[in-house]
Amino acid sequence: MDFMTDVLVNGNKFRTLNIVDQYNRKCLRIEIQSSMPAWRVINTLNQVIEKYGKPSGIRTDNGPEFTSHLFQNWLEETKIEWVKIQKGKPQQNAIIERFNRTYREDILDANLFRTLDNVRDLTQTWMEEYNNERPHEALNYQTPSEYAA
Repeated sequence: MDFMTDVLVNGNKFRTLNIVDQYNRKCLRIEIQSSMPAWRVINTLNQVIEKYGKPSGIRTDNGPEFTSHLFQNWLEETKIEWVKIQKGKPQQNAIIERFNRTYREDILDANLFRTLDNVRDLTQTWMEEYNNERPHEALNYQTPSEYAA
């Protein structure tokens, strides 16, 4: 998982927390908020785990939300391994970096957003297409949903 940042037309910044399953490239969630402290990351992950099951590990960079005591304690309590990439080595998290580029090109750079709900609506529609209609070369030209089945 990884964060991205963008702005609404009024200049207010927002962040996205992008969560992708490394096995099947399925986008499990894109959480969109004006701020994303560790407790919100944990709440989002708990919802994703409730829907898809608990992963053995979570790969992230060394951002403050992930290095916080709150997040580290949550990892320990849930017995999920933190697979952190080395500083300055985004290629160690290549799947999410590639996903981020696609999401940025297709949604964030292609639209002007007035509200967070506008971002959420367009993102939800895009996620449905990304997971269920768009074949991926790395998945033998199957969609993430087909590959996961």
